[in-house]
Amino acid sequence: MNLFFFYFIFSFGIAQGFCQSIPSNFYSLEENARRSQLLDSLNQPISFLLRPILADSSLYPFSEKLVDSDISIRLSPIINTTRISSKRPFGWGDNGMIPNPGFQTYFSGGVEVKYKFINLTLRPELALAQNKGFETKLDQFTNTEISSKYVYWNRGDFPERFGAGWVVNPWWGQSKLSFQYGAFEIGAATENIWWGPGQFNALTFSNNAPGFPHLTLNTTKPAKTLIGNFETQLIIGKLNNSDYDPSQYPELNSEYFRPFSGDWRYLNALMLSYNPKWIPGLFVGFTRTFQQYRESMGTGFLAYFPVFEGITKVNYGFDNDSNGQDQQISVFGRYVIPKSKTELYFEFGRRDHALNWREFTLNPEHARAYILGFIQLFDLPTASKMIQVRGEMTQQQESINRYIRYQGLGGGSTWHTHGLARGFTNYGQPLGVGIGVGSNVQTLEFSLVEGVDKMGIQLERLANNQDFYYKAQLQDTERKPWVDLSLGFLYDKKFDRLLLSSKLQIIHARNYQWQLAPESTPDFPKGENLTSFLAQTSLIYFWNK
Repeated sequence: MNLFFFYFIFSFGIAQGFCQSIPSNFYSLEENARRSQLLDSLNQPISFLLRPILADSSLYPFSEKLVDSDISIRLSPIINTTRISSKRPFGWGDNGMIPNPGFQTYFSGGVEVKYKFINLTLRPELALAQNKGFETKLDQFTNTEISSKYVYWNRGDFPERFGAGWVVNPWWGQSKLSFQYGAFEIGAATENIWWGPGQFNALTFSNNAPGFPHLTLNTTKPAKTLIGNFETQLIIGKLNNSDYDPSQYPELNSEYFRPFSGDWRYLNALMLSYNPKWIPGLFVGFTRTFQQYRESMGTGFLAYFPVFEGITKVNYGFDNDSNGQDQQISVFGRYVIPKSKTELYFEFGRRDHALNWREFTLNPEHARAYILGFIQLFDLPTASKMIQVRGEMTQQQESINRYIRYQGLGGGSTWHTHGLARGFTNYGQPLGVGIGVGSNVQTLEFSLVEGVDKMGIQLERLANNQDFYYKAQLQDTERKPWVDLSLGFLYDKKFDRLLLSSKLQIIHARNYQWQLAPESTPDFPKGENLTSFLAQTSLIYFWNK
C-alpha cells in the first residue's frame, strides 16, 4: 500500500493528453501494437499488462469532429464478428458470444466524447447465437462418475447450453464514463479489461466473458516516477450467475445440481505493474481479486476493499472462507528484447488463501494455474515483411499435490472453482481462462506479417477437463482423456477503411466427451472421435483511413 501511494503522488502531476484506447476485443490492432514495441517503434513504455491500451491514430484511426476548442466527438470503429461452429462448442475469448455450436454474430460500435477532463465512451454491443444443442452422453456414465462431474458444476457456473433456442444479448459493452487527470482516471464502466501478459488467455480478467459493471481507479498510461514506470487499476464490480442448469439432461440436474442462491457477487480487485527505470524492457506485476455473495458481506473498510487484507489466514486472525469469500492472486512478468525482436512472458496464479506461510511454502502449487508464452520476429529480405512465431501454454489442471493434500485420489480446490462463491465467472463464462475447468492448452502460430496484414497457420492442443477425468478415476476405466488437436488457417487484411481478421479451424477430438465408440469392447476399448470445424470472420470498419 505504501508503494501504491508513493508512485501515485509522484505521478499525479503528469501532463494530460488525449489518446484513444484499443478495446480488448480488437485482436489484430493489439497484436500489431505489440509487434511495434518489439521493433522499438512505440514512444511509450506500454506494459501490455493492463488493457485496454492507448494507441495513436496510426494504429487506431478515428473520425473526429471538433465542436469547439474544449469538446471533441469521435466515432469509434464498427466491429462485427461472425462465427459458425459445427457439431460441438469450441472457442473462447469472444466477449458476449457463448461456447455453443451453430451460428453466432456480434456487433459493436459507438461514439467517444471528450470535454476537458471528462471522457465518455458509448460503445454498446449485441450478440446473437443460434445456441444449438449437442451430444455429451453423460447419462451413460456411472452414478459416481456423474457425481464427480457435478462437483465442478456445483462449485462453478459453466452451463453446457444457455437455455433453449436463440440467445439475444444486448449490453452496454465497451462503454465508460471517466474523469481524467494526468496519468490517472476515475470512473464507471462496463468494458472488458485484461490483466496480465497473455496473448490468448489470462488468468484473472480477459475478454472471454461479457464485460461487467464496475467502478475503476486506474492509470491511462505509464505513470513515471523516479524509479520507473507504474500502471495500476483498482476496481469494484458486480458479477452475476447465469442461473442456467449446467447439463442438458434435466433428470440429472434435478438429482445432482445445487441451484444458485439468486444473489449477485461483489468483486474487489487490484492490479499493479512496474517497469524498472534501469531495465526498460522488463515489466513485472501482480493481481489480487476477491469475490463474495453480497448477502454474506460484512461491514467496514476491509469488507469492501478486501484486497488490502493480509495474505494468509492464521497469522492475521481471520478466515473468511466460511462467509464465501474467494481470493485469487497472480504474479506475472514480461521481458521485451527489441535487439533480437523477442518477447518472453509468464503468469502464475493461486486461488484460495494459504493457511500460513509454512503451508504456502510447502504447497505453492495448490489450486494454481500458469501461463508461459513468447513472440519472435524474423526479418525477411523485403523490409516491410516479417515472419512471426508466437506460442503460449496455459496449465490449469490440478498438480500432483492433489495426491498428498486430499484423502484419496479425488482432488479438491482448483483454479476455477470455489465451494460457496462458486466459479470466477460472469453470466456463466469464466472471466479469465475460457478453455474449461481443469483444462490445458498449447498454441503455436507461424505467420507472415506486414503491418496489420497477416497470413499463417495455428497449431493447438487442448486437453479437456483433466480434473474431472482424474477425480472420476476414468483412468481406471476404458475411457481415455479427451484431447482436441486443431489446425487453423489465419488471414488478416486491411482494405482501405475495412480490416478483415479471419480464421478457419479444423478440430479433431480424440475420445470426444470421453465417449466410447459403438464397436468398443472391454478387451479392445476404442474412444469416439469427432471432427468439426470453426469458421470465424471479424470485420472492423474505420471512419478514417
